[in-house]
Amino acid sequence: MITKKFKFLLITAFAFSVAGFLSQANIEINAQTRFDQALMRKAEVTSGDEFTVTVKTPQGANIYAVRQPSSAMLRAIDKGLSELFSVARKNNYRSRLNHSDYTIFIARPDRRNNRDGAYSPGIAIPNGQYAGSVYDQGGFVYVAGKVISFNPSAFIISDYDREFNQVSDIVRYEGEHIVLYHNDRRRFRETADHSRGGSHPILN
Repeated sequence: MITKKFKFLLITAFAFSVAGFLSQANIEINAQTRFDQALMRKAEVTSGDEFTVTVKTPQGANIYAVRQPSSAMLRAIDKGLSELFSVARKNNYRSRLNHSDYTIFIARPDRRNNRDGAYSPGIAIPNGQYAGSVYDQGGFVYVAGKVISFNPSAFIISDYDREFNQVSDIVRYEGEHIVLYHNDRRRFRETADHSRGGSHPILN
């Protein structure tokens, strides 16, 4: 027979257990929220945009954008990631090979066409190590994409309204840096800085 006192002890123990679980869950949620906010601030500082739209691609990649991305844009992102994962597996890499591992910010482009007049949206960022190079536009350079975090895996790309094959290529190329960071640090260090030479694709 279970006495009233024993029932009370059981109920009390259960209540403390639930309270402890909820407390831990709140701590984890708050930590994740702060982490997400820090990532968002970094993206906003990098591009100068506010990312007010949140969606997922059909394959589950996380998207933050300045406007609602077209279905063609989302499919192009998935295609670029799928191509990245395929070539990564050929190199025997196993980490960060799921669409849901990635957060991609779609920024408003600072240019639509390159110096030759070809459609090539780009984001203006400080010239940094590219100062004085052929890429230097007078204190800044235009980039098609930029990794802003390796953990979580996140990068920024320009918004496109056509030529979506370019989007797939950019997503694959930015993702290469992240895959190498998590699978092959030596190769990552050798290829991280394009001002020293080298280009994409890195993985074949």
